[in-house]
Amino acid sequence: MDCVAKISEVPNFGKKVVSVAGREILLVNVKGTIYAVENECPHQGSPMNAAVVKEGYISCPRHGYRFSLTDGRCAEHPECVLATFPVQLNGDDISIALD
Repeated sequence: MDCVAKISEVPNFGKKVVSVAGREILLVNVKGTIYAVENECPHQGSPMNAAVVKEGYISCPRHGYRFSLTDGRCAEHPECVLATFPVQLNGDDISIALD
């Protein structure tokens, strides 16, 4: 796991896009819990950095598909799953694993 950002760079209820191994990953801070998801909606590829985060879900800004921040599942459209990645915090460092 490599450090991809600092917690201080992702404000509470805020988001930050980082590039890891050529992939855009969106970091989301919900009350101090950091989630890492792919910055591309599996429905039609819309960037997720403009998405709304609410009640443990992230909603695509284009068509409103709601994905769980923990496992990427979409209850309304089970064929669409947003890639999620394990996050490890060490002090102010945020590390994620792509595999």
